[in-house]
Amino acid sequence: MTELQTIKPMLLVAAAALIDADGRVLICQRPEGKQLAGLWEFPGGKVEAGETPEACLIRELQEELGISVTQACLAPFVFASHEYESFHLLMPLYLCRRWSGRIVAKEHAALAWAKPNRLGDYEMPPADAPLVAWLRDLI
Repeated sequence: MTELQTIKPMLLVAAAALIDADGRVLICQRPEGKQLAGLWEFPGGKVEAGETPEACLIRELQEELGISVTQACLAPFVFASHEYESFHLLMPLYLCRRWSGRIVAKEHAALAWAKPNRLGDYEMPPADAPLVAWLRDLI
């Protein structure tokens, strides 16, 4: 470790790219009062102690969007590793094409379905933005 590097806490966040039958990806707008409010992100959340990323997504998608997802429907895709000022974020992104229930914005200001080649039109947090190229090129 060099003198310039500092040790920061690692934050593990799991995210999902929900893909509909038309090949569009769901993104969610962060609500007012939250850090990075107004930016668009993939649904998901912090992995709790003792929780797997898949279990986190199953819980978070139910809490945030009111949908049920099974672990078998979550396919690991890519991950983001991003250094913020006070922590380092590690975020695996899973693809999900099957869920049950109707998607409702329970915790977000808005929801949008976007074709992968249009995701760049939405302002995203620094950790989410690099994932857009992967979705655009591989979906």
